[in-house]
Amino acid sequence: MNQLFVIGDVHGCASELEALIGQLPLGPGDTVVFVGDYIDRGPASADVIRIVLDLQRDERYRVVCLKGNHEDMFLDYMGFEGHHGGAFLYNGGTATLLSYGMDPWCDGAAVAARLPTDHLAFLRALETTYLTSPFLIVHAGVHPERALAAQRDEDLLWIRERFIAGAHVLPYTVCFGHTPSRDVLIDLPYKIGIDTGCVYGNRLSCIELNTPRLFQVRAGQKRLLTRDLSGAFAVPLAPRGA
Repeated sequence: MNQLFVIGDVHGCASELEALIGQLPLGPGDTVVFVGDYIDRGPASADVIRIVLDLQRDERYRVVCLKGNHEDMFLDYMGFEGHHGGAFLYNGGTATLLSYGMDPWCDGAAVAARLPTDHLAFLRALETTYLTSPFLIVHAGVHPERALAAQRDEDLLWIRERFIAGAHVLPYTVCFGHTPSRDVLIDLPYKIGIDTGCVYGNRLSCIELNTPRLFQVRAGQKRLLTRDLSGAFAVPLAPRGA
């Protein structure tokens, strides 16, 4: 079985992402999924997107890039498909503009015109879900009482407590980021949370779901930390048998 790696929120932490990717035991045919929030808050959003694009171009792997709420805000700020663009600069967006060498209060249309073409195309092509049974991978979570087809962007990109606090009706184990915690959240068979707040001084996390194993790099460091999660996964996945 090929491996399925899921990487949590990066938020401009390019050196940690580069260290993580460089040490993952990736093999031909493996899949790497990013849950979104590549940008904002951290110092090197432009470099993060460059690193992800370089990995996408490596034909040995399947690389799936999901949209986070921060990319959604950025797109709306620039005048494209998105939401809550008025909050972009106040949620770490100034750091993103600085990483591209732009004025931190640059007008959205001017930002779109100056953004590297491949970076803008990357942002506009981001998906909101990736389904590979028994796992559903999204940025923030799902509305716990709605079918997958009825989920809205507001659910997939922004939801927090209503999803995290309990069970949901979907027949999948949902792997998500968005809400940072000190360690990965494993609440099987319902959910797995992998935002461990690297930009806040904690760790950048990646989980390989088929083994399963956890890979992490501490903020400001390069050494890869690994942990066997097979004990934590010793319950059936997919709550209602996808």
